[in-house]
Amino acid sequence: MFKLDDKVAIVTGVSRGLGQQMAIGLAKAGADIVGVGVSDMSETQEKIEAIGSKFLGIQANLTTTKDIDDIVETTIDKMGKIDILVNNAGMIRREDAMEFSEKNWDDVMNLNIKSLFFLSQKVAKHFMKNGGGKIINIASMLSFQGGIRVPSYTASKSAVRGLTMALANEWAKYNINCNAIAPGYMATDNTKALRNDSKRSQEILDRIPAGRWGLPSDLEGPIVFLASEASNYINGATIPIDGGWLGR
Repeated sequence: MFKLDDKVAIVTGVSRGLGQQMAIGLAKAGADIVGVGVSDMSETQEKIEAIGSKFLGIQANLTTTKDIDDIVETTIDKMGKIDILVNNAGMIRREDAMEFSEKNWDDVMNLNIKSLFFLSQKVAKHFMKNGGGKIINIASMLSFQGGIRVPSYTASKSAVRGLTMALANEWAKYNINCNAIAPGYMATDNTKALRNDSKRSQEILDRIPAGRWGLPSDLEGPIVFLASEASNYINGATIPIDGGWLGR
């Protein structure tokens, strides 16, 4: 039930961090990977191909919607089909809400939710013609909480959770499963400053029952589960991967 042999997965934001590791997890389960990003993806490609899966890199800027048609059409042309979409690409901007700029609002919202929706819409039309598929969005703990100094990120990730439910409501009847993963405090580039601040890092660790920062590899199992037949009756769920943070 967890095998992804002969499946093709589009994963956005795969050059490093969580996106790279989720792509590796899908490849380990047998999927071929189409990586979408603005930066160099050669390291990801090497790791995917070393596993024995195919990798197709597509350079695209998802801060606008102009590349979405090309992403989907190129994938179908080169790989023959799409079975899985992982909407991982995202950004965060930190600034006090009282001073938060319109640019910091628009940049985050455009990437984190607008492009996510329109890429999902485009892929879902392909899924409808081919018997269904899996859409997995990357939400956040801030899909459940407010956070501080990240109003556009919190708004966008709350929208990701809500949109995941909305799309599941409309598309489940087409055999399209739309679910989300909500990572907690993960050891990635985005949290480097927090982890380097010993006082703040300890405050965070004290709140996590598991007692450690999450690792990108902690997402491999959940992403494979949601991409596989094992999750066929799961629709509209957002699964926290947070070491117990939200239950504290």
